[in-house]
Amino acid sequence: MPNAIQPKPGIMQIKPYKGGESVLGGISKVYKLSSNENPLGPSPRAIAAFQAAAGSLERYPDGDHADLRAAIADVHGVDADRLICGDGSDEVISWLCYAYAGAGDEVLFTEHGFSMYRICALAAGATPVEVGETNRVVDVDKLLAATNDKTRLVFLANPANPTGTMVNAADLARLAAGLPPRAILVLDGAYAEFVPGFDAGLALVDARQNVVMTRTFSKIYGLGSLRVGWGYGPAAIIDVLNRMRGPFNVSTAGLAAATAAVRDVEYMAHCQAENIKWRDWLQAELAAIGIPSDPAFGNFILARFRDEAEANAADAALRAAGVITRLVKGYNLPNCLRITVGDEEGCRVLMAALTRFMEGSA
Repeated sequence: MPNAIQPKPGIMQIKPYKGGESVLGGISKVYKLSSNENPLGPSPRAIAAFQAAAGSLERYPDGDHADLRAAIADVHGVDADRLICGDGSDEVISWLCYAYAGAGDEVLFTEHGFSMYRICALAAGATPVEVGETNRVVDVDKLLAATNDKTRLVFLANPANPTGTMVNAADLARLAAGLPPRAILVLDGAYAEFVPGFDAGLALVDARQNVVMTRTFSKIYGLGSLRVGWGYGPAAIIDVLNRMRGPFNVSTAGLAAATAAVRDVEYMAHCQAENIKWRDWLQAELAAIGIPSDPAFGNFILARFRDEAEANAADAALRAAGVITRLVKGYNLPNCLRITVGDEEGCRVLMAALTRFMEGSA
C-alpha cells in the first residue's frame, strides 16, 4: 500500500544543493578554491565583535536587527526601514518565492544561474523556467521573451555565479521596465562588493516598485560560517517578507560580526583590491597556457577547457596537487572549472599544477 504521506508537488524534483569540498584524503595541505570564500578572512573588527558576543549566549538575539540595518543604511545610503536581514541571502530568496510564487506560477532564471533559484521555486510549488544565455552572459531580450502572465519572479545575479560575467545598468533597467505587472525582478548582489563603484542595483530598486536586491556577508566580508544576508526593496514587499521572517532568524554573534564588518570599509576595500590583483594575474596566467575565460567581475574565474573530459582531467590533476576547484557540470558548463581567487600562495600553486597539466596534455 503506498504511503499516504507525501510532500507538496515539486519537492522531490529538487536536487539537494552540494557545497564545495574542503578535504582531500591523504593530503595535509589543501588549497580550497571551490566555494568563493575570502582567503583573507573577515575584518579583525568583525572577529572581535564575534568574540565579544560570546559573553551573552544565553540571550535571544535582537529580533529587529536594528544595529545591523542602521550600519548597512549608513554605509550604502539606503533607508533602514526597507532593509531585511536573513540567515544568508538564501533565506531572503526563499521568502520571495514562498510569498510571491506558487502552483501555476513561473519563476525565471538563466541557464547558468545559481541553483538555489530553482530549488526555492520548486519548494514554493512554482514552476522553474530556465532561460538561455548568450556566450555565458545573461541576455535580457531572452528573459523578456520568456515572461508571460504567469511570471512572478525573475532572478538575476550580477556579477553572475558561476560565470563571473555582468549585465550593464541600462539593460537591467530595460528588464525591470519590461516585466509583466505582477512580476518582481530580484537582483542577487552576492558578489557586488568585488566591483569598484558598483551599486548592485540600489538606484534601480529606489526608482521602481518591482525590484528587490539581495546581498550577503559570506563573500567579501568572510563571514560564511555565520550565515548573514540582507535584502533591500520597496516598503510593501519588505513588509510582506517581515511577516514571514522568524523572530530571531539571525544569531547575536552573526549580527555583531556583520555590523562590525560592514562598517569596516577600509578592510573591505583592501580585500577588494587584493582580489582584483590576483584575479587579473590568474586570468592572464591561464590565458598564457591556453585556458580561456570570460572577463571576470567576482572573486572567481570560469576556466574553459576543450571538453568535459579535459575539465575532469584538469580537476583530477589539481586535486593531486592539493587544490580543490569546482566542477560546474550541474550549471550546464561541463567543460569548465570555477576557480576561486585565493591568496598569492594558492594562486601560484594552482597555476603551477595547471601548467604541468597543460604541458602534459599538449
